[in-house]
Amino acid sequence: MIEHHKARLMAMQGLCCLDVQGDDGMDATLGFFRDGKESLETTDEAECMIRGVLAERNEIDELLSGQSRHWKVARMGLLERNILRLAVWELLTTHTPKKVVINEAIRLAKEFASAESSKFVNGVLDATAERITENSSQ
Repeated sequence: MIEHHKARLMAMQGLCCLDVQGDDGMDATLGFFRDGKESLETTDEAECMIRGVLAERNEIDELLSGQSRHWKVARMGLLERNILRLAVWELLTTHTPKKVVINEAIRLAKEFASAESSKFVNGVLDATAERITENSSQ
């Protein structure tokens, strides 16, 4: 059974690792996940999320840059940057409701960063979600 929150958590952790190590760290990151205690389905979903974010990273970062006032993506904290990337990828490519994506991103920020981080993630993600909705209706 897929545990979606755990898959998002694993994907966020993997994206942070790859952000530091570079894309060459993919095999080691995925190997670490496969050796863990999570189900194969959950691990596979996390891998799909990671690969999806990496494939769309330039478009995602461009969207985030346009919506985060005074914050370039490169200046964002490691956790916040990758939580936002994951959430934007999910908004762009899945049928997960916007409210669920935003709530999950805020939850990850609260669990792993700070209260201030969760407010930042909420603000940037809400503006980005609105932009995505505007673009898709045109």
